[in-house]
Amino acid sequence: MSEYERMLAGKLYIANDLELNELHAKCFEYMAEFNKLPFDYQQKQNVLKKWFKSIGNNSMIIPPLYCDYGCNVSVGDNFYANMDCIFLDVNEIIIGNRVLLGPRVSIFTAGHPIDKDVRNTGLEYGHKVIIGDDVWIGGNTVINPGVTIGSNVVIGSGSVVTKDIPSDCIAYGNPCRVARKITKNDKDYWTKEMMLYYEDKKINK
Repeated sequence: MSEYERMLAGKLYIANDLELNELHAKCFEYMAEFNKLPFDYQQKQNVLKKWFKSIGNNSMIIPPLYCDYGCNVSVGDNFYANMDCIFLDVNEIIIGNRVLLGPRVSIFTAGHPIDKDVRNTGLEYGHKVIIGDDVWIGGNTVINPGVTIGSNVVIGSGSVVTKDIPSDCIAYGNPCRVARKITKNDKDYWTKEMMLYYEDKKINK
């Protein structure tokens, strides 16, 4: 297996490899291009289509954005990431549809051996991160390697997510823990608030 294949397989690999250095350099070219572009949705989308493994329709990322490779990031439809997000994608980052990321959300797939002697050889590893559909992640949250976040989840700002989070819940903290399930009462409350908004808009026309 090549070092790149080992990296994506979650095995120990050496990052200082010719193929990986070339991919890293290409990522920095895309990153520089993306971050300096004017606020033009189509231009930015064109860069993301060349850079990411996949990018869904109607998806928006506010610069600056920082990645290790970019080519290991898959994003669904109607995705939004606020400014200053970091994707360390030495393994895959797979994000579903209708996901919102607050500013400075960091998704880390990279890890290093705990043993200092092994770590000092330059060996490292990566475990993929998966985020489901309809997820809102608050600003300054850190998502660690190997984590899976289910669908219909809210993660409170400043959380450090070290373990999987199931679907249909609110979670927050360091380490991030489930606080409660999302219930029908939540849906009823926010549906009522939405209807009041639309009624107010009609009155004010």
